[in-house]
Amino acid sequence: MTARVCRPTGGGVGGDMQANYMAVAIVIGYMVALGLISSYARRSVTSAHSFTTASGIGASVPAVLVGFLLMSEFIGTAASVGTTQEAFKSGISASWNIIALGVGFLFYAFLLAGKYKNSGQNTISGVFAQVYGHKTKVATSVVMIFALQIVAVSLYAGGGTVLSGLLHVDRNLAIVICGAVAVLYVCMGGMTSVIYTNVIHSVVKYIGVGLALYFGVTSVGGFDQLQAKLPPEMFSWTNVGWSQIFAWFIAGVGATFSTQYVIQAINTVGDARKAQAASFYTAILMVPFGIMAALVGMCAKVMFPEVKSISAFSELIGHMDSLMAGVVAAGLAASLFGTIAAISVSTATLLYKDFYLPLVAGGEESKQSLRFVQIATVVVGLLPIALAIFTPDILKMTFLGKALRASLSVLVLFVFYAPYYGTKLGALISILTSLVVTVGWFLLGNPFGIDNAYVALLVPLVVMTISEIGKRIWGGETASLAALQPSRSATE
Repeated sequence: MTARVCRPTGGGVGGDMQANYMAVAIVIGYMVALGLISSYARRSVTSAHSFTTASGIGASVPAVLVGFLLMSEFIGTAASVGTTQEAFKSGISASWNIIALGVGFLFYAFLLAGKYKNSGQNTISGVFAQVYGHKTKVATSVVMIFALQIVAVSLYAGGGTVLSGLLHVDRNLAIVICGAVAVLYVCMGGMTSVIYTNVIHSVVKYIGVGLALYFGVTSVGGFDQLQAKLPPEMFSWTNVGWSQIFAWFIAGVGATFSTQYVIQAINTVGDARKAQAASFYTAILMVPFGIMAALVGMCAKVMFPEVKSISAFSELIGHMDSLMAGVVAAGLAASLFGTIAAISVSTATLLYKDFYLPLVAGGEESKQSLRFVQIATVVVGLLPIALAIFTPDILKMTFLGKALRASLSVLVLFVFYAPYYGTKLGALISILTSLVVTVGWFLLGNPFGIDNAYVALLVPLVVMTISEIGKRIWGGETASLAALQPSRSATE
């Protein structure tokens, strides 16, 4: 049984113009602060190498800061608003959507953090090249760039829609402004700017979802009343279904194992032990956020049972007072900025290392290298804006980025733990086949109730096993052992 508990608060984001101006002013102030921080970070950027690695900060970045950085990069508007939306329908079990990411980072700490750091590479394509060769390196880079751009489009579309409703501004204008701000501050300070600003983003996100939860719980009369006014299954940790929970785990673990900006962030710490510590910090930060976001959705279910689930978060914020609503809106903006910043600099790094250096600069960094990577950051950051504006159903494509990363995560484990398994050709075919089959499975509507995440995980296992069998029967080019030897330089 649910009850509508809606407490007018003297003007929220959804109320009068004064509240609208207050929220807009807070978000604009937040943007200005980001610009000032990036101006400071710009002093440490003197080359393309320092732009992509944050080497200008010093010997290394503290592990706890990298933990905040990764948490901010992974919890975007789709994760925060999406978890709230799912909790509106399924209850506390929706928190597994984000908890799965935390578990992914826990596995990452034990299995991969140190190995990525010791490899000396700060791109996933560079890691694959050590074992599977140049062709697989190029294919991996193209697929990862494509996946990151799809994620960026979904972030712009979803984040712009939510912020436009909260701030009472045009959706397209909200998308353009948020995108332009994120791209410009990253262009100034590169990876250094991403680190500094994402630590702030993490704090603002926590404050924002904390305020939303406080308002929601207070409005329904406390946790006891929340429990009394919702069906018991809303408090079941498995209400969403084991199949969905496992699918989230596959997507979450896959995303942490093989996402470019995770590798790039991990390489900013000093050694393998600190890389592992950074992963632990990220996991710890993820879990409470997921639970709080789910509880916000459950409060919204009690307060506004008749609204659409996608509007649960914005409806709740719309009844907060103007100051609190503005802070929460800034938190949502931080969710958008944090991930877009990471995607922009990561994609630019792949373009620079895998295409510009070998094809244009002859493998050597030059005076033009910094300009190229800065321009690339702007282009890859602004390009998804047009797609987000003109493609109304773009949020449905978010699965593709997750599926691609889940498929690549299988090869990541082979690279570090079974480099002899399969062949170089098998790895290349695995990447391409995974893309085609997973997309096709999704378009067919996930036949037999099997989520496309399972397919993304299974395809590379099957292809690499077939290539291993073929190698034993007919022979084939075995992967090298280079991945087991630390690279001399992170810039190789």
